[in-house]
Amino acid sequence: MDLGLSEIQQMLKNSAREFLSQECPLTLVREMEEDDRGFTDELWRQISGLGWPGIAFPEQYGGTGGSFLDLTVLLEEIGRSLTPGPFFSTVVLGGFTVLDAGTDEQKRDILPGICSGQTLMTLALTEASATYEPWGVETTATREGDSFRIDGQKLFVPDAHAADVLLVAARTTRSEDLSQGITLFFVNASAPGLTVNQLSTISSDRQCEITLDGVTVAAQAVLGEVDQGWPIIQRALQRAIAGKCVEMLGGADAVVEMTVEYAKQRAQFGRPVGTFQAVQHHCANMATDVEGCRQIAYHAAWKISEGDSADREVAMAKAWVSGAYQRVCNLAHQCHGAIGFTREHDLQLYTRRAKVQELTYGDVNFHKEIAMREIEA
Repeated sequence: MDLGLSEIQQMLKNSAREFLSQECPLTLVREMEEDDRGFTDELWRQISGLGWPGIAFPEQYGGTGGSFLDLTVLLEEIGRSLTPGPFFSTVVLGGFTVLDAGTDEQKRDILPGICSGQTLMTLALTEASATYEPWGVETTATREGDSFRIDGQKLFVPDAHAADVLLVAARTTRSEDLSQGITLFFVNASAPGLTVNQLSTISSDRQCEITLDGVTVAAQAVLGEVDQGWPIIQRALQRAIAGKCVEMLGGADAVVEMTVEYAKQRAQFGRPVGTFQAVQHHCANMATDVEGCRQIAYHAAWKISEGDSADREVAMAKAWVSGAYQRVCNLAHQCHGAIGFTREHDLQLYTRRAKVQELTYGDVNFHKEIAMREIEA
């Protein structure tokens, strides 16, 4: 395994960083925190024009035929710049899930729109329990002739307010094995009976509550097979977790860079604070954590990209990176002092997102338990 980037991937990384530094400065991130939609059409058009949504999809659907690892290079830069918008939900949660389990007709209908940036998608999975286990799916889908009636409520659905299509997990059959009887459905965002309300979160991201009250979909709206949706969801979560780890890596790297620059510039007692040993040790510990994140996150992404079993690697990555991002932000605040906690400073933008991303797709303890089961198996 070679964890170094290929020449093309390095070029992609460099161009993405240059583009986002110009078109998505942190001033825009602040503006979008106050914006109802949370992103601008202009930035999304530019991102789509660069071909980013289609980078990991086959050319027959309008993509560029890259790999999941190519996509993670972009996700690192997106995490570094805190890029607002529906990229992750549309590409990782939506598009890849369709590519993984959709019929040829479903792929032809959905994927070209995703690759061009014209179709926005998301995955509606979690409910009141906020668990990523199958027992948390309580939304029901009842067969009525050639269609299904969906009733229930979904919480913490990313970018649902802007999505054109939602993938909704619902229980079609109840049995002793709760991983059985779950089905994924395509639901149009404009379907009668579907309402979307945005939630207020610490990171000011766009997570939503979805209510489905008698939403009717055709039998052809099933992704995969009826009652066999949980394995599809597991694969979707694995890609999402690996992608989120790389996003967190990008954020942590930006925090280290920000802190080192501050330590060089901020003077106290007649000398830069970076000359004090305690601050130097903090920066060294932060850099060590970031390097650990890079190795373990890209290892998990590489395993997925190669099509290998990655349950253990993904669980370890999420357990480590979630904690490491928190540690990096905490030490950064130690180095910055009180200024880092103010709304005017950029550090708090990363700290708030680090807390939410720590919990997204399972916290540290959740993934440590999974890793332990994988090690013992």
